[in-house]
Amino acid sequence: MTEPAGKSNRLLHEKSLYLRKHAYNPIDWRPWGPEALAIAEREDKPLFVSIGYSSCHWCTVMEGEAFSDPEIAEYMNAHYVPVKVDREERPDLDAIYMQAIQLMTQQGGWPLNVFLSPGDLIPFYGGTYYPVEPRYGRPGFLKVLQAVHDYYKSETDKLADHKSRILEALEATTRLVPREDLAVTALEQAATQNRPLLSRRSNGPSFPMIPYARFALRMGRFSAWGELATDLKVRARERGEDLALGGIYDHAGGGFHRYTVDPEWTVPHFEKMLYDNGQIVEYLSDLWASGIHDAGYERAVVKTCEWLQREMTDTRGYFYASQDADSEGEEGKFYVWEYAELKLLDAAELTALERCFDISARGNFEGKNVLRRRADTELTPVARGALDKLFAVRSSKIPPVTDTKLIVAWNALMISGLARAGSVFAQPEYLACASKAAGFILANQQIGSEFWRVNYDGEAAVPAKAEDYALMVKALIDLHQATQEETWLTAATRLQTLMDHRLWDIETGGYFSATASPDLLIREKDFQDNSTPSANGTALVNLVRLFLLTDAPEYLHRAEQVIRQFAQLIDQAPSACPSLLEGYDWYLNQTLVATDRTRIEHLVRRYLPVAVFKVTDTSALALVCQGTRCLEPAHTDKQLEQQLQSSLVRTGT
Repeated sequence: MTEPAGKSNRLLHEKSLYLRKHAYNPIDWRPWGPEALAIAEREDKPLFVSIGYSSCHWCTVMEGEAFSDPEIAEYMNAHYVPVKVDREERPDLDAIYMQAIQLMTQQGGWPLNVFLSPGDLIPFYGGTYYPVEPRYGRPGFLKVLQAVHDYYKSETDKLADHKSRILEALEATTRLVPREDLAVTALEQAATQNRPLLSRRSNGPSFPMIPYARFALRMGRFSAWGELATDLKVRARERGEDLALGGIYDHAGGGFHRYTVDPEWTVPHFEKMLYDNGQIVEYLSDLWASGIHDAGYERAVVKTCEWLQREMTDTRGYFYASQDADSEGEEGKFYVWEYAELKLLDAAELTALERCFDISARGNFEGKNVLRRRADTELTPVARGALDKLFAVRSSKIPPVTDTKLIVAWNALMISGLARAGSVFAQPEYLACASKAAGFILANQQIGSEFWRVNYDGEAAVPAKAEDYALMVKALIDLHQATQEETWLTAATRLQTLMDHRLWDIETGGYFSATASPDLLIREKDFQDNSTPSANGTALVNLVRLFLLTDAPEYLHRAEQVIRQFAQLIDQAPSACPSLLEGYDWYLNQTLVATDRTRIEHLVRRYLPVAVFKVTDTSALALVCQGTRCLEPAHTDKQLEQQLQSSLVRTGT
């Protein structure tokens, strides 16, 4: 945070770390809210809304440059109402205005800087990072402010027409017409269209894209698809290798960075986000459960869980949101190594490290080294010892800042990851860690009839969004499956009921992203997967699983309504919605296995992607049900296995 001699602005006492980082800017920032919106309308000034998050590198750069510039601040304060928004608090606002910027510029990212007309809150111009002076092919920020203000004041007719077209385009995304039919072949068609998204032959940055990798892994089980199924399994495995071996993974300390800036998975954007790590832990565990017993997967899971418990877990049990990319004012400084620093290792350790990792005197990142493991190398005990020694040395450096707020959706993703890893690798401490976090959320984030998204040091804040409800219900079901403790299933059904009450669209089906509010330009339904799975896709899976576990038909009926609401998108734009497709897979191939607790403990360690397990008293060995139809009781392990395998692929053959 820049703290000049001048006074602070209105953001100083905000709970959000991101907002407080801008508290000493000369810009007269206001938080998003009724006061700022009313001032803009009363004074007929455009709103300049800047959206970002605390660990965002380019948000930090712009804070130290344009937002700290006195001349820019003077013009901004005179001609605009400047507003700061933490996207992690308000993903609903961020989604609307990100979509608008993508419509206007064909680009997106953070910081997201958008100009809104007062009163109607319609965006009419915007972009991402703006430098003080023209560079990187981007205009200087003061010139942008001046040009936008002149346009707002002098081109009223053009402005009105432009706003009308933007609003029409945004509203079009909310007018989905439910469809009654969706072919079973939609899964195979979607798998065909989505597999290029996991290609290693890209030219730009490399993102985890876990919802897409999960979809490829689950579709690979349809061996009747021939080459397509084989290729999907290969791509799913390759994504695991890229994650576990690449520079996106912190080989010394555990945990995954946000993405890499190159297609070779070498140089990361160094922030660590809880939501990425939760998803990756679950995905690598699923790869292991599917039979790909790569020691790199297990090590990445183990070290990431160590990082989580060491650096990202509050004493009360919940998980922190993120860690910055920057430390000591420099991106990645905490994580990279000059070759001379590596000489602290003895000769054998350095040799072992050089054999396993892409390190050299010339470096692979601005003359320094990011630890990226070479493919087809064994991480020997000597190499592991070298990594431990590097970690010990690094621990004496100044670390990046950790954003210690709780975000329910992100905690839920980590709870799911821990529940899966705890089952697959038989690690009860992971389940204990997940249970403690879930217990805190249930005790502190649901107050009366309100569920809260964020917690700042024990204080709940910000009403929950659809992703918070959906991902938390998923996490509770995952804990139930890992432990067979009924308290988790009861909590899941209660939270699902609250989500239905708050966010269900009674007219056409599906879940709104947020409760109705006058500060939302449109009311969206989250269906598109980005860095996190979509709320409606996750909810669809939850509804099918809850139906199987409770025998309550209203869950299946609601799942059918979600499918009808998004059938057109599933059919026509499958690359946007792998989580909805995962839900459709669950709907088509839903399988319940009712058996004893001991057998379930073994079954949950396997990759059975459309099956849930329920403890029951039966004279048979197990009972397998396919939705509303149960097969004859299985009396032998062979019979159970045959029923399981046929159930999992019955609509894909």
